[in-house]
Amino acid sequence: MSNRIDLLRLDYTFSVIVPMLLAIFINRLNVFFHIDIIIGFLFLAITGNTWNDVIDMRDPEEIETLERVKGYHPREIFTIGLSSFILGITLLMRTCIANPVNGFLLIIIIAMVLIYCKWLKPVPIINQILLGASHIFLPYLIIKIDAGLSLLNLSEWILMIMFLSFAFTGQVTHEIIDHDALAKHLSLKGCQIVVCISSIITLVMSILVLILYPFAYKFYFIPFLLFPIGTILTFRRPTVSTKGVKDVGILLGNFLFIYFLTLIALQFYGII
Repeated sequence: MSNRIDLLRLDYTFSVIVPMLLAIFINRLNVFFHIDIIIGFLFLAITGNTWNDVIDMRDPEEIETLERVKGYHPREIFTIGLSSFILGITLLMRTCIANPVNGFLLIIIIAMVLIYCKWLKPVPIINQILLGASHIFLPYLIIKIDAGLSLLNLSEWILMIMFLSFAFTGQVTHEIIDHDALAKHLSLKGCQIVVCISSIITLVMSILVLILYPFAYKFYFIPFLLFPIGTILTFRRPTVSTKGVKDVGILLGNFLFIYFLTLIALQFYGII
């Protein structure tokens, strides 16, 4: 039987938490005013991870999933997801009641995740657009709406495109290594081209952020300038990447989680 904590796949939850931390950092918000939203989405991320495993564990080719859920029945994994779903929705009720539009956005997010897990996970490009909207763009908007702020201005659009392309690159790399979606439809050369194009978009948008963004401490975005360069170097040749590349990406995502928590703490105490 696998380790209980592994069932939650907590190392993947950064993908939905970091965008909300980014919204808090960019708009200089008090993180404690929105902590219920952050933890609520953490629970929903666990729901998505576990329910996705319920679907994948029926596929004998999903070796990694089968190893992770070894010794558990689908109903037990589903129960974990259901429990975290109830807790997450309960925590999000406050902002949904105060801002009905956030309730509408939450329904869209849940629908998108369910559609992804059930039908669109094998469909390349479209699946990642769906994930980008449900895990990054809409949670970012929910934080802004909860804070009573206006929606995205021009500089935030540039920042959001940068972040979406950055996340897209990571997710596509994940697919290539696991031989999912994109890797099943394109050759290694085709996969290389997709990754390099998304990395170049991230690089260009990172440069625009550093030049145009009206923020005194915009040098904190320099890592987003360096990460895509590393990805381009990794995929400079159309070769099969090892699982280690995926693990590095997951670690970098969690590093960003700690990174933005640090920046928010500096803001909170008036240091930056």
